[in-house]
Amino acid sequence: MHDLAEGLARFQQDVFPAKAELFARLATTHRPHTLFIGCSDARVVPELITQREPGELFVIRTAGNLVPPHEAHGPEGPGGPDAGDGTAASIEYAIAVLGVREIVVCGHSACGAMTALAAGQDLAELPAVGRWLRHAAPAGAPQAELASLIRDNVAVQLAHLATHPAVARALTAGTLTLHGWVYDIPTGAVERITPATGRAAAVAA
Repeated sequence: MHDLAEGLARFQQDVFPAKAELFARLATTHRPHTLFIGCSDARVVPELITQREPGELFVIRTAGNLVPPHEAHGPEGPGGPDAGDGTAASIEYAIAVLGVREIVVCGHSACGAMTALAAGQDLAELPAVGRWLRHAAPAGAPQAELASLIRDNVAVQLAHLATHPAVARALTAGTLTLHGWVYDIPTGAVERITPATGRAAAVAA
């Protein structure tokens, strides 16, 4: 906690004054252009990777950068099984209220969730994790090749994303574009993932 307090002090003393005009504008304006769906992994920081300022990205972070398909949330309406689903709610809000025009689903190297699937790890002691990972790409045989699984998982999550009504409507209207990325932690490289195939290509600098 001491480290966090020191960082807060530096922010208030050095960073905030230098960006005071930006924060004054953000106090009354919230119009991010992109929804970034990434992993909860502490090594993957969307604003750092993309070099975006506060207010530019609307961010959802989940274990394994997973996006449950719309039908996984159950019946709609107050008190339904999806009533507390923050992922679905955040996606809907980003599109219907904030008007984002781009969505990035970003996987990454050495992902713990994908490593568990690739290795066929026993998750009996982590039942919530096990249930959550049912929304990931199928690992196939135990010891599935991790890099391929990470890429395939991004493609699967893009397909899940397209099942959400707000996303489907925006795609049909041509007001939204979906992107799949895989970020390599040790090199900083980013691959673009083709939604339908999971094939990768480098993202141009």
